[in-house]
Amino acid sequence: MKTLLKTTATAMALALAANAASAEGKLVIYHWFEYIPQELLDKFSAEHGVEVVMDTYDSNESLLASLKAGAIGTYDVAVPGDYMVSIMAGEGMLDTIADGELANSGNIAPEWADPSFDPGRKHSIPYQWGSTSFSVNRDVYSGDINTTDILFNPPSELAGKINMLDSQGEVLAMASLHMGMPQCSNDREQLKALNAMLQEAKGNWASFNSDTAKEVLVSGDAAVGQIYDGFGAKAREEGANVEYAFPQQGYVVWMDNVVLLKDAPNRANALKFMDFLLEPENIAAVSNYARYGAGVSGVSEHLDPALATLPEANPPADAGAGVFIEVCNEETQAVYDTIWTNLKK
Repeated sequence: MKTLLKTTATAMALALAANAASAEGKLVIYHWFEYIPQELLDKFSAEHGVEVVMDTYDSNESLLASLKAGAIGTYDVAVPGDYMVSIMAGEGMLDTIADGELANSGNIAPEWADPSFDPGRKHSIPYQWGSTSFSVNRDVYSGDINTTDILFNPPSELAGKINMLDSQGEVLAMASLHMGMPQCSNDREQLKALNAMLQEAKGNWASFNSDTAKEVLVSGDAAVGQIYDGFGAKAREEGANVEYAFPQQGYVVWMDNVVLLKDAPNRANALKFMDFLLEPENIAAVSNYARYGAGVSGVSEHLDPALATLPEANPPADAGAGVFIEVCNEETQAVYDTIWTNLKK
């Protein structure tokens, strides 16, 4: 009996050791769709002997909802936008990166080293930055596109041919710019007007879709698509005769970030991955693939020269101001959540 107990205990110890070794060799990423080249993940895997597993989402709100529904403790890192980093930190979803845990933290570009959404970069590193606006098929419409009327009060040529991102933050921020009102207004009359405008505008929209935002422009299924600038560039490079708009009313700018999630099952590997992405050559590979800007110094020599002249990344002099999505207080956010829910019905 003693021999049996000893054998069983030994087997259990070996099993636990095997599980620990397996955990040490794994990294689980929660990431935007079509946003990182597989070759870069393979490079990290080969350099560090780590198995990389990745799940994807199509909006910041989808990421938050999934984590709230119980995914904390499943993933090691995620890639939220600027405003969502602030929200996730407030929800207690992020771990703190201690001083010295990232050897390459000095590579963070100075302008992104101490952002308002994550002061001191306690929870995140910069990933990619860009803008959200919309692209228009020039075979369908030849008029002025640098106005938010294209989305919310479109000309007849474009009515019924518009794809909107399935992203509350981007849609409502652009709608607020169109209305000339604050993003986090608590003025009842402004909110009623915003809701009414959106309800009328959606009659001109064909779809809400983020993960095929590029494809519907390339196929011609949509003549207008709310889209991220890198996706707009890729649609054009894939043959769509589209032009990216910089509305005079303004457009959305953003910075995506890699965050260390609370209860990350493979925390050490998460930090290795963050350090890996802070190497200029590696983050430049993401920019070359996704067509966005990087928040790391020293990337220029590794970038595709064409990135410097992309029309989607170079606003004209008369463009409106780019604005970050704001984080509303809980009471105000509840009103915007209701407006969004009603819009999607």
